[in-house]
Amino acid sequence: MAGNAVITAVTASLCLFSGASAWPFSKRQALSIDDIQKQALMNANKVLDGTLADGLTRSTGCNKNTVAVRKEYGDLTKDERLEYIRAVKCIRSKPSKLAAGKYPGAKTRYDDFVVVHMNMTPSVHSTANFMHWHRYYIWAYETALRTECEYKGYQPYWNWGKYSDLTISPIFNGDEWSMGGNGDYVPHKGGMIGRNIPAGPGGGCVTKGPFGNLTVSLGPLMGTMDPALNIKKNPRSDGYGDNTRCLRRDVNNYFVGTSLTPANLASHITSNTAIGKFQDTLQNDSPTLSAIHSSGHFSIWGDPGGDVYVSPGEPVFWLHHGQVDRHWWMWQNYLEKDLKARTSMYEGGTNWMNPNSAKGKVTDKQWLDVLAPAGKDGLPSNQLFSTTSGPFCYVYA
Repeated sequence: MAGNAVITAVTASLCLFSGASAWPFSKRQALSIDDIQKQALMNANKVLDGTLADGLTRSTGCNKNTVAVRKEYGDLTKDERLEYIRAVKCIRSKPSKLAAGKYPGAKTRYDDFVVVHMNMTPSVHSTANFMHWHRYYIWAYETALRTECEYKGYQPYWNWGKYSDLTISPIFNGDEWSMGGNGDYVPHKGGMIGRNIPAGPGGGCVTKGPFGNLTVSLGPLMGTMDPALNIKKNPRSDGYGDNTRCLRRDVNNYFVGTSLTPANLASHITSNTAIGKFQDTLQNDSPTLSAIHSSGHFSIWGDPGGDVYVSPGEPVFWLHHGQVDRHWWMWQNYLEKDLKARTSMYEGGTNWMNPNSAKGKVTDKQWLDVLAPAGKDGLPSNQLFSTTSGPFCYVYA
């Protein structure tokens, strides 16, 4: 496959660094995020060819010649971006597979993904399931695009540290190859997420680009935008009612200049040695810095993008969480000596709302309901540990 050329090229450029001790950096010289990506891909390739063991069983037929390669959105060709946009619009045009009448706001197949996220939110945020369930969830979305909308590519990601000005990035610049523009500017206040965050240059409806004039219907449930904007409340307290309104964004550069800098992303990967600390610091603010996970969401902000329950209603959610998965994948793979241990680490509770909830077990089943490909619902967490085991067969470039 074409993606194999990417792996081969990167591996060839790194072949003289065959082990961790050969990596040309002293302990006092910090690895860059690009160094970490290259090392992670090299080690993932070793796992695929059997020269490095991660302790797991490879997916049937998954090898260097068949593995899918997920790419950064801006690295896709214009034709590849158009194909992804087409597939997203397609899934938004398909009918919902949920029980009729149970979720009035779920009108399309895309809405099914929002409802399932709403249902699962308490058990898959700030729990042992956060990284693993979202990996599973993104894969199910990618699979739906491919099997239900004839998409030939794979789920792209948004490299948080790549763009210093998001509003002119290939993702948000509003041209025909983008994921749509920023929201139109309307006067509004920022700081609605527990920190003194300045308002961005948007706040209104998205009217430019492929997703201009898009509407959403589920939520809001925990909206974070300025109340003075008078975003319509959902007719149901659980957020499942039909509440048709425009997609709003407030794309801003506050976080790409603070918590999402390449140096901070590299430091987060290299300074956390256990999955518990890694996933907690990924999700929880420090006294001086916003958390990486929420920083990606609030770089888009808006409605529904700034709502933890219904954020998948924002089409860029999938690029953001593709990057969350890549960030974890890099952490799992970049150190050859720790790869086996890190791949199977699992730690945390099972309910965000209950700090004393039962601890997660690697055999706990994860659920996707109508999102799961046939026979793939209720997989245990230990089948979701690696991107090349269980149902998966992909790496990141």
